[in-house]
Amino acid sequence: MAEKIRCAHILVEKQSTALEVLEKIKKGESFATLAAQYSLDGTRKRGGDLGWFGRGMMVREFEDAAFKLQKGEVSGLIKTQFGYHIIKRLE
Repeated sequence: MAEKIRCAHILVEKQSTALEVLEKIKKGESFATLAAQYSLDGTRKRGGDLGWFGRGMMVREFEDAAFKLQKGEVSGLIKTQFGYHIIKRLE
């Protein structure tokens, strides 16, 4: 299992918004473009790119989902105390 992975995410407040964004991703829209448009945190300027991180650096729900993804794979909705995330594993 990888010690460090690189992911991007889109963070939104409402589940309805997260579902809308996830549907756009499934239809082929650019993850980075949607992150820039919708994400609530500072990663939006980098297309949602969180950079490299290891275990213990993210909240448990996020980390568990991120480490299960294969390269290029996009998660479903992940709820944390920050809101709803959609995660894409980059490397």
